[in-house]
Amino acid sequence: MAVRKLNNYLNVIGTNLKFFRKAKHLSQADLIKDLNLLGINMHKNDIYMIESNKRTVKDYELWGFTKVLNVSFEDLIKGIENKLE
Repeated sequence: MAVRKLNNYLNVIGTNLKFFRKAKHLSQADLIKDLNLLGINMHKNDIYMIESNKRTVKDYELWGFTKVLNVSFEDLIKGIENKLE
């Protein structure tokens, strides 16, 4: 199965995820710990790969990011228009 990309992006939230994580003063390890409490098992490398646009994001991971970071889905996809051009 071929991996589909949007203008060479594997995801559209990586940059915003990193921004909000740092704005909340969370390390990647802190984010992982909080996601694990929600039942979402990820590793530090998964966060790195998402933030650097080298990995796709599952829908339940996206939900977990919104809960842990206390942001909306719209916040995480803000700026997608620039990636569509």
